[in-house]
Formats: sequence, structure tokens, C-alpha cells
Amino acid sequence: MATTAEPRKGFADELKDAVTPRAFLLVVAVLLLQLGFITSYVGALHQPKPHDLSIAVVAPPEVAPKLVGALDAVPNDAVRASTAPDAATAEARIKDQKIYAAWVVDPSGTQDRLLVAEARGPAASAAAEAVVTKLAASQQRTVVVDDVVPLASGDAKGLSSFYLVVGWCVGGYLVASILGISAGSRPADTRRALLRLGTLALYSVAAGLGGAVIAGPVLDALPGSIAALTGIGALVVFSVGAVTMAMQCLFGVVGIGLAVLVFVVLGNPSAGGVYPAPMLPAFWRAIGEWIPNGAGTSAARSIAYLGSTHLLGPILVLLVWSVIGVAVTFAAVARKTRLGRPVPSGT
Repeated sequence: MATTAEPRKGFADELKDAVTPRAFLLVVAVLLLQLGFITSYVGALHQPKPHDLSIAVVAPPEVAPKLVGALDAVPNDAVRASTAPDAATAEARIKDQKIYAAWVVDPSGTQDRLLVAEARGPAASAAAEAVVTKLAASQQRTVVVDDVVPLASGDAKGLSSFYLVVGWCVGGYLVASILGISAGSRPADTRRALLRLGTLALYSVAAGLGGAVIAGPVLDALPGSIAALTGIGALVVFSVGAVTMAMQCLFGVVGIGLAVLVFVVLGNPSAGGVYPAPMLPAFWRAIGEWIPNGAGTSAARSIAYLGSTHLLGPILVLLVWSVIGVAVTFAAVARKTRLGRPVPSGT
């Protein structure tokens, strides 16, 4: 008995079969994420200008107010000027991350010194030099730059700490994504969640140590304590991984895209790696220190060059992200377990 061939589907029907509504929405989401990536990176980095760049003036009392006023008068709030009693105090403030530069006036001559710290960001040092040199010329003075915190020979552009942290962040969200894809976005129960987080913790320590050793002894790109860098690296990896895991628990595969939005689209350009915070536009300047990328970069730079000063803030940021990630993961698993089983009477 002859069978009737099924009618051939039209292009529209085949397209519907090939690209489901869910797939279409995911494609649109990827497009928006891609455009967000371009907007964030180009917006943050295309035209760096100083804003509230902290510069101290070391000068005789009769001269200092005039120079402070001239610095404060630089357009667009480019400079936040202050005074320091002497060059030693100004240098200590630079190393303590309280100011970016210091204009040290020679009361007996016309050649002054500008103290900078290349390790805090060459772009900030260059901006301070441009501002002070121009103002000094208007006063018939010259300026010689004195780098009081130079970069290591293997860290020519001062980007090693930033790229080290970028690598740690990438590892964090990738390993969390792999765990979710291979074993389900949301762990089956609390025990599985604990095992997954434990795996992430072990991975974080290994990644922190590996990154610190590669950036330090292997490539000679960063000085500083290997143990301290390992600790910061482990915190960065775990905080990013735990939040990525939490996002997957809440939103499934879309959670991976949300993690990319936070840690790649927003976190990288605002981290202060390519340009330090005073050189970034307002939005990126405001969010940078509150995201693991920025907190990790600040901490790694401090360990490498600045005597591990001001580590408490970045460490607290990383711990808060870690706690939120762990708490949301367990809450999502507990809710699933509770909804998936009969709830005893009276609870």
C-alpha cells in the first residue's frame, strides 16, 4: 500500500523548529550582553580624564595657598589639592595610598619636584605631571618627576596585578559554570551544594597559589608575598565562583550570562587596572571598588608595591560577595527541597 509523503515544511516552519522561542530569547540576550560589553569598555576607557586626582603641595606658608588654589581651579574638578608639611610626609602619604602625587616646591630656586607613584597607575602619574608642569610653567618654574614607588622591571605598564585578577575572575565563573552545566544548575540537595562549594574552595586555593607563583617567581612580573597573593587570589576566585553558582541556582543557564555581565562587562573596565579610579568616568569610578575585580586588583597592587596598606576594605568586599553567594545557593537549594517534598503539618 502506497504511503503519502509528508508535505515539505516551509522556511518559516523550519526556522521555528530550528530556533525555538527560548533559543531566540537567549540569542537576543547574548546580543545585548555583547553590546553592553562594547559600551562598558569603550565608555570607560576611550577618553580618560582626571577627576579628584589627589595632589599635595609642599611649599612655604606664603606660597602654598596660592598653589593649592591654582590646582583646585583646574577645570572639571580634575584635582583635589591639599598641603603637606614636608616632602617626607608627602611621600609617606603617597605610599599609604592617601594621595597620588605631591608638588614639592624649592623655596631657594625655581626647579621643583613632583613625587609620584607609578605603581599606583602610570596614567595617574602622567596626569599629575601634565597638570603640575603646566601650572609650574605659569609661575616660571620647572618640575622634575621623582617616582617614589616604581614599578618592577617585569611589570613595565603596571598591568600585571590587574591581569592576574582578571585570570582569577575568569577561573571563578568558568569553574562554577562547568559544575552547573555538568551536574545541573541547582544542586539536588544541601549535601550536594556543600560538596560543590567545597570543590570550588579547593579550586580557589589552587588557582590562587598558581596565579601568585606564575606572576611572581615564574614570570617575575609582580613582587610581594606569595602567601598574601595566594590568599587574595583564593578569595577572588571563590567570591566570583560562589556568586556565579548562586545566579545559576536562581536563573539556570541565564545565570552564567548575568555573571559575565557583572564580572566581565562591568567589573573589568572599572577595576582600576588600565586606568586608576581618578581617571575613569563617574559610573565606573563609583562601582569599581565594590566588585571583586576592583577589590582584587587594589589588594594585589597593595601587596606587590605598597606594603599591604589598606587591605581591609578589599578583603571585606570579597568576603561579602562570598557570603552572599554561599547563602543564596543554600537558600535556593533549601527552597527547591522544601517545594519538592510534602511539607509536614504545622510547618
